[in-house]
Amino acid sequence: MAKFVGAHVSASGGVDNAPLNAMEIGAKAFALFVKNQRQWTAKPLESKTIDAFKKNLEKSGILPKYVLPHDSYLINLGHPEADKLAKSREAFIDEIERCRILGLDRLNFHPGSHLVKVSKKDPEYDKKIAEAEYACLDIVAESMNIIIEASRDSGVKLVIENTAGQGSNLGYKFEHLAHIINKTEDKSRMGVCLDTCHTFTSGYDLRTREAYDKTMSEFDALVGAKYLAGMHLNDSKPELGSRVDRHHSLGKGQIGWDAFGFIMNDPRMDDIPMVLETIDSSIWAEEIAALYAMIE
Repeated sequence: MAKFVGAHVSASGGVDNAPLNAMEIGAKAFALFVKNQRQWTAKPLESKTIDAFKKNLEKSGILPKYVLPHDSYLINLGHPEADKLAKSREAFIDEIERCRILGLDRLNFHPGSHLVKVSKKDPEYDKKIAEAEYACLDIVAESMNIIIEASRDSGVKLVIENTAGQGSNLGYKFEHLAHIINKTEDKSRMGVCLDTCHTFTSGYDLRTREAYDKTMSEFDALVGAKYLAGMHLNDSKPELGSRVDRHHSLGKGQIGWDAFGFIMNDPRMDDIPMVLETIDSSIWAEEIAALYAMIE
């Protein structure tokens, strides 16, 4: 079984440092931000930085397809306000272009947030939230079509990450991911990243063989394993179904080690980047080694 495990490493000082940081922890894959994730704009990548990134990536022995860049946290591709939606789409297209320039073939993003506030005391709370969610999912799908057309020469795959469903964040149900993909015209440019913490806290159990198989069968039926283009490997501080996004080190949270053994022996996860976003970077090398030791 060919598994490619790493972590979301720092790109501090320049994106060209990320492959070197991945090498230090024995990674065979990694994630990075291709610009400052907490700012809307950044100066264009300089040619010397691009060249150094490609040189360092080659030095690391990590192929571009095992690099899973993550977009800015500011971007909301389902924003209900037209001007802010346009700003998000423009910023996302810029990040796709940065990936293309660096020779990377995928970009990981969170679907979006509907931002609608409804009191839980409202007798129609469930109905109003469902309406807000699917209206937002339609906007996200429209964003996909616009962005894919605008970046058609890049070939960069748009990889939706499932979420914990905290606040008004969408993507906490497999149905949400399927809805976006189904309404996207060029499905060849679409992928999915499953985050284990988000999967668990959004209500899908992974802790036992039976629970894991049930969750993955549901994913296969609703979304399709063919769309799996990355994973985030995180334990969870909150409990099952809590809808709270707080990662933990592997084996130290509510999920426990068994689930990661199931993942490391699941052929569906072959040949994709599998990235730690656990809370203690000082033990990433140990966590990576422990995951590889679980392969039967």
